[in-house]
Formats: sequence, structure tokens, C-alpha cells
Amino acid sequence: MTAVPQAVHAPVLDTYREVITPEGVALQLPAAGPVPRALAWAIDAVVRIALMFTASLLLGVLGKLGGGLTLIAAFVIQWGYMILLEALWHGQTLGKRTMGLRVVLANGAPIGWPAAITRNLLRVVDMLPFAYATGLVVSLVDPSARRLGDLAAGTLVVHAERGERAGHAPVNAVFVPPTMLRPQEQAAIVAFGERAPRLTPERQAELADLAEPLTAARGPAGVLRLFGMANWLLGRR
Repeated sequence: MTAVPQAVHAPVLDTYREVITPEGVALQLPAAGPVPRALAWAIDAVVRIALMFTASLLLGVLGKLGGGLTLIAAFVIQWGYMILLEALWHGQTLGKRTMGLRVVLANGAPIGWPAAITRNLLRVVDMLPFAYATGLVVSLVDPSARRLGDLAAGTLVVHAERGERAGHAPVNAVFVPPTMLRPQEQAAIVAFGERAPRLTPERQAELADLAEPLTAARGPAGVLRLFGMANWLLGRR
């Protein structure tokens, strides 16, 4: 299955990006504007400062060695905090989770290590010349409110909870895909998991039958397996 992303223009603070699969299943991604993203960043900044302060206290007892280790710890916390959490915690940091945000690929698929590393390393450019001025200007111009790091990494920050309330796959169904999925296939499966509960059982089965080469099942069994794959991709264990 493949998905073709289409950008839908809307006001800056309430932007939507829509991914439409060839089967007619639409996945709407409510892109987060600068304000909730800035609040999430502020929360993460407080968390990082607290971690650095704790590290300095613990390592300070080691004297000069502790001073050097403190600098290393500060560097790791500054850059590793965002990358590690976004890559391992389904596109969320503590700040993003608090604000109900999530980082995904532009086609709706889950974010991975390459995208998490790219978007966060390019914060250096987004921060220029001061106070994230470049990133703010770019996000105001881009129809999906993305900064330079997002454009380079092919990512999008969305309102996770609002996007999930539309309906999702049964939480008790988890099925690991038998093969590695391409980003387009991941996006199509996630779209099915989010939108199929609104469809009739007959339409669900009709769409699931198209994925028989992947699910090795048809009818209700194929529907359940697609739901399970969607849950697995979204981190619902």
C-alpha cells in the first residue's frame, strides 16, 4: 500500500495535513502551530536544566574530574535528551507529551532515528540569529508550520491526542508486521487503524483484503491483523 501526502492550507495556528491512500482512506494530521510547540520546548528546557543541575551536583564531588564530566554530561543532555526521547518514545518528549504533541514523518508514519537526529541537530540553524527567530519565521510561512529542521528531516509535529480521538484500532489487538514496512506502507496502515472504525464492517473487510499479501488473511481476520499492525506502529502495546 502506498500513500500520497497532500498539504491542506489552513490558518497558521490550526493547520491540517492530509494523507490519502489509494483505497480512499484519509489520515488527517493536525499540525501544531508555534505556540504549543514553544510551550513544549519551554517544558523540555526546564527538564534539561534540572537534569544538568542534578548532574553537576552529583559529579561536583569528584573535583576537577567531576568538572570535566559535568561538561560532557551537559552536552549529552542538551543534544541527546530530545533525540533519544523522540526516537524511543514514539515521537514525544516530556514537553510534547504534556502539551499533547507528537513528532511523526510528514506522511504520518512513526519517526525513526535518522529523522530524530536530523531535526534536532538542525536546531542550531533554527535558533539563528537568536531565540529561534529563523525557525519561527519558517514555521509561519510553511503551510504545515514546520521549521527548517522538520523540512530537512521530513517530519511534522501534530496534536497527538486530538488526532487519536477520531477513532483507533482496538487496544487489545497487536500484530507485528512479518516484514519491514516502507514509510508509505506504515502511513497507509496507520490511516486504516485511525479511520476504519468509522467504516462499515463490509468496507473494512474490502480494504483489508487489498493487504492480503501482507496480512496473509482475508475478511475479519485480515481486518484484525491490520488493526494490530496499526497499534504496533503507534506504540500501543
